[in-house]
Amino acid sequence: MKQPTSIRPAEGKLGVLLPGMGAVATTTIAGVFLARKGKGVPVGSLTQMGTIRLGRRTDKRVPKIADFVPLANLPQLEFGGWDIFPDSVFEAADHAKVLEGHHLAEVRDELEAIHPMKGVFYPGYVKRLHGTHIKAARTKADMVEQVRDDIRTFKRDRGCDRLVAVWCGSTEAYLTPTAVHATVQSFEEGLLKDDPMISNAQIYSWACIKERVPFANGAPNLCVDFPAVWDLARELRVPIAGKDFKTGQTLMKTILAPGFKARMLGLAGWYSTNILGNRDGEVLEDPDSFKSKEVSKLGVLEHILQPEIYKELYGDFVHKVRIDYYKPRGDSKEGWDNIDLFGWLGYPMQIKVNFLCRDSILAAPVVLDLALMLDLAQRADLHGTQEWLSFYFKSPMTAPNLYPEHDLFIQLMKLKNTLRWMMGEEPISHLGTEYYD
Repeated sequence: MKQPTSIRPAEGKLGVLLPGMGAVATTTIAGVFLARKGKGVPVGSLTQMGTIRLGRRTDKRVPKIADFVPLANLPQLEFGGWDIFPDSVFEAADHAKVLEGHHLAEVRDELEAIHPMKGVFYPGYVKRLHGTHIKAARTKADMVEQVRDDIRTFKRDRGCDRLVAVWCGSTEAYLTPTAVHATVQSFEEGLLKDDPMISNAQIYSWACIKERVPFANGAPNLCVDFPAVWDLARELRVPIAGKDFKTGQTLMKTILAPGFKARMLGLAGWYSTNILGNRDGEVLEDPDSFKSKEVSKLGVLEHILQPEIYKELYGDFVHKVRIDYYKPRGDSKEGWDNIDLFGWLGYPMQIKVNFLCRDSILAAPVVLDLALMLDLAQRADLHGTQEWLSFYFKSPMTAPNLYPEHDLFIQLMKLKNTLRWMMGEEPISHLGTEYYD
């Protein structure tokens, strides 16, 4: 990846396309509209509230990120997307019950004006949903062309100068790359043959990349993490990122586990269970969809703790994850963690975590940041996998044969150093010896 010599300015409208316009997408859109009106604060958004240190600590140069890098601003954003249900964004947000009525009332007109385009829906990948607002096509290749036409039409009709896409749809059945995912040619042949290993999410991502639209995958399923997509993104110079938004329980793991490792505290076991009652919880009742989520969640501790190196501390720990659909809870997910630690001389200790979180409230700022950061990446002519955006994901994408970095604090350092590097500032190592010369 070459350092940018210039970054094109963020002029005109930025279209933000969201495949899957349920709770996460509608919470994001409503929150942006409220922030525009000064009726809400975009808490959790690094691009809107975060700062970045430049130079030495004694220089006291700490601008907001939005003032340092040329990001699109909130009034420039134009939202659209696809869904397998026809509800307007207002109707979908009202049904999701994430935001209170007084917040939705403030932006009702804007939300009612946004209606989803018909969704791509092959039901075998999301067995618990039964879409009614769906496209029909002879082949998956034709389906890609329909999505591409949607993208061009949206850009033209809404007067957008640039587009980005962030997958906000449900978790699909667990798939691993096969021969169809090996090359651009094999994938396009697979589209013509309706290959069963090509899912709904892959159709959206392929269409977006063909239209040179940056794409982030917010779910754990196979989408932009296989060789054919990497080759296409490199050929067309399109940035991609993924996968699986890091929000509730896994966010806590990437905060706590680095602390245990830093202090060389041992881990005997980590048991995690969740209850949630939104559409995502219902989808995860299907074992195939749960498998995608389970694989994403389980990988975090192994990569942070490195049991192959720290065998005495982490070589034999037990890690279990459970998710149960419990309708009364709605979007207010509850995650319980029981952590069995051991310290000096092997004496046992325990930590209990009970995180009563709101899935979409935590995910919405991630969607916004990814949209703005991917647009920045494209204007800086960065393309292919954007590992510096690992901060936002449970299962960060990397170059082939490179292990992912899950430690939240290392991820944040990497993100901010990438922004410094883009803008020609010196990366910060926190060595600090210059203060003691």
